[in-house]
Amino acid sequence: MKKVLVTGGTGYIGSHTVVELLNAGREVIIIDNFSNSKPEVLEKIKQITGKDVKFYNIDYLNREEVEKVFEENEIESVINFAGYKAVGESVKEPLKYYHNNVSGAIILLETMQKYNVKKFIFSSSATVYGAQGNGKCVETMKRGETTNPYGTTKSMIEKILEDMYLADNSWNIAILRYFNPVGAHESGLIGEDPQGIPNNLMPFIMKVANKEIPQLNIFGNDYKETEDGTCARDFIHVVDLAIGHIKMLEKLDKENSGIFVYNLGTGKPYTVQQMVDTFIKVNNIDVPYKYAERRDGDLPVLYSDPTKAKQELGWVATRTLEDMCRDSWNYVLKGKWVNEKCFNCIKRLKNWRDWKISNYINQIFKRKWIWHYTCFRRKRRRIIKKSR
Repeated sequence: MKKVLVTGGTGYIGSHTVVELLNAGREVIIIDNFSNSKPEVLEKIKQITGKDVKFYNIDYLNREEVEKVFEENEIESVINFAGYKAVGESVKEPLKYYHNNVSGAIILLETMQKYNVKKFIFSSSATVYGAQGNGKCVETMKRGETTNPYGTTKSMIEKILEDMYLADNSWNIAILRYFNPVGAHESGLIGEDPQGIPNNLMPFIMKVANKEIPQLNIFGNDYKETEDGTCARDFIHVVDLAIGHIKMLEKLDKENSGIFVYNLGTGKPYTVQQMVDTFIKVNNIDVPYKYAERRDGDLPVLYSDPTKAKQELGWVATRTLEDMCRDSWNYVLKGKWVNEKCFNCIKRLKNWRDWKISNYINQIFKRKWIWHYTCFRRKRRRIIKKSR
């Protein structure tokens, strides 16, 4: 069976896409250097799918190592997630972003060309639209003026792909423009785990709810364009986004060549206030917040028109804002914040009933520990002591 190569496959969107690829019967190879992810994601992917993934711990800027992957495997298509994505960091370290995102993509594409692999899906972003119109983004719009180096790298790579196709129309290329991915896999085993202070809204909410950060700042509550005065964005569940890649790959399988651009979003803007309120309500947990001054460059409203993806790919985002908030917090309870010493116990849990019991007790004792059935006797006294 010919294989799908996923660069950055242990990252947030990459890992969820790998899960959906495996569930769809695809054979997957991952390359990643864990610059913004952790090795245990590989084990969690296996737990979810029951399938092994071939993995290479390499940097896609290393041409020799990337070529070795192509030499050792019969690769048919490539999905590229291997890009830095922190907007604030890109402003402070632009060369780092141009080098990794743009140079890395060029090395990958040159290697694909060398080994005659011409089916490519690029992970792009709604940032390429810039500030245009009334906030509704349609694929027929021209790329706008980007406001940060991260967005500029996405725009540059899109242009590279267009020029490459003009020079050689045997390429089969998809550009997927994401809006605001949030949420986590329903198992709670994989989700968004940013290093340091989060740049995006949902992981910030999660850290405030988990008492790692004192409070959330909502930047601006006086936007006249929205119902409650806070910015509105097109939030999409990461699993819906991952499924969009499966639909895109199925289309490329049917096409001989072409370059295709699609928005992946819900088409419905939610305000920051709605996101915070929904998270609090769905999870029955406090999230302290305050209103702050507007940030420079923040648009009042930005959302997708996903009509083209629905008509041509048969793809529609089905998960609700409530699902996004519930699954995000579920990841906190079941995933990242599990005591690492108890990680082996997770592998031996017999069913999800054990998880439910574990989380129920965990909430009673203020999340000091998560109880696993093999750790009960050993941890019991210490847990009760800490809870007091």
